[in-house]
Amino acid sequence: MPGLTLLLRLLLLAACAAWAGAPARAAEPAIPRYWDEKEQLPRPDLSAVARVRFLTTVDFPPFNFLDKEGRLAGFHVELARALCRELDIVTRCQIQALPWDELDAAVAAGQGEALIAGTAITAATRELYAFSRPYLRFPARFAAPKASDMAEPMHAAVSGRRIGVLAGSRHEAMLRRYFPAARPVTYSRLDWLYGDLREGKLDGVFGDGMRLSFWLAGSGAGGCCRFVGGPYLAPEFLGHGLAIAVGRDDAVLAQAFDHALREIGVKGVFAELYLKYFPVGFY
Repeated sequence: MPGLTLLLRLLLLAACAAWAGAPARAAEPAIPRYWDEKEQLPRPDLSAVARVRFLTTVDFPPFNFLDKEGRLAGFHVELARALCRELDIVTRCQIQALPWDELDAAVAAGQGEALIAGTAITAATRELYAFSRPYLRFPARFAAPKASDMAEPMHAAVSGRRIGVLAGSRHEAMLRRYFPAARPVTYSRLDWLYGDLREGKLDGVFGDGMRLSFWLAGSGAGGCCRFVGGPYLAPEFLGHGLAIAVGRDDAVLAQAFDHALREIGVKGVFAELYLKYFPVGFY
């Protein structure tokens, strides 16, 4: 019963979207929350840990970059500091930037205890690392002209509509799988895709919510468009999101990060960081 299976999957996507954004649904932007406030996570004893060195890069703004004064900055940098404060290990925390292709070797050589640089969670990386729970996931989103009447349920709203999507991308595969009534229009470049949406040549676009949020907030969009429907979380297409990677045998440190991530989420610290770096939220 493929039709029923598809419908159930769409309902699950919608439920995930509602869960992720529900705590702030009444206000924009919505704040993603992945932690159950009733869940109690143990705080491991880190007294025997001499230091915690976070390794990141400088080439992935707004997550990690060098500011105008040449200092390491970004969402990941501030998140690492917040975790250290929550775990009361500030004096033992360090944050260092390295080229991306040197990160794995640095951890293997004992030059760092944690990667906070967007290491993908895959079967291969699980052979090398233990991971915290994800602290940020990247949903797929639809964007449309501000005057558009498209709204949930989007699998019906996009029926027969021209929806732009990046050719060969995970989002194209997701659009074709879960929104089969749409009329995909594929592009090889994002600027062409966004340009045609702005000029009214498309009914909407489907893609990475974070990238779309930056475009919607920038001068390139000219205030033309807005998010409609979603957000949609689909790990089978979009991965498991961002998590902190530690040595495979350092599960205690990963558990400590889980505890701290939950605490800063409940206390609103994560929300402050999210709004600072993503003023047009992608949830």
